[in-house]
Amino acid sequence: VQLQASGGGLVQAGGSLRLSCAWSRRTFSRYGMGWFRQAPGKEREFVAGIRWTTSYADSVKGRFTISRDNAKNTQYLQMTSLKPEDTAIYYCAADSSLSNNVYRDVASYDYWGQGTLVTVSS
Repeated sequence: VQLQASGGGLVQAGGSLRLSCAWSRRTFSRYGMGWFRQAPGKEREFVAGIRWTTSYADSVKGRFTISRDNAKNTQYLQMTSLKPEDTAIYYCAADSSLSNNVYRDVASYDYWGQGTLVTVSS
């Protein structure tokens, strides 16, 4: 079953958005979860990840917060102080390994959502 990302939209620079990613997987709590983004003409890049700890790309540290609610099988990405360079399709992903690490590379994630578009206007 696919991860379902939502919450994208158009926002002015300096604004906020919260992305959600729901996944109907009974063992949701065992998975490492992550957010990636891909801007036009660029490679998909790590934004944030969460397992027992969290990890952030330097470009979003202090502005974005990743969280998860295992009871709701949902992870979130709260984005504040948005910049035009944050414009991208945001993808949620799940890592099925039993590691305690939060991975930052695309290849470590087994399951992917369809993406939600975030557009930040200047």
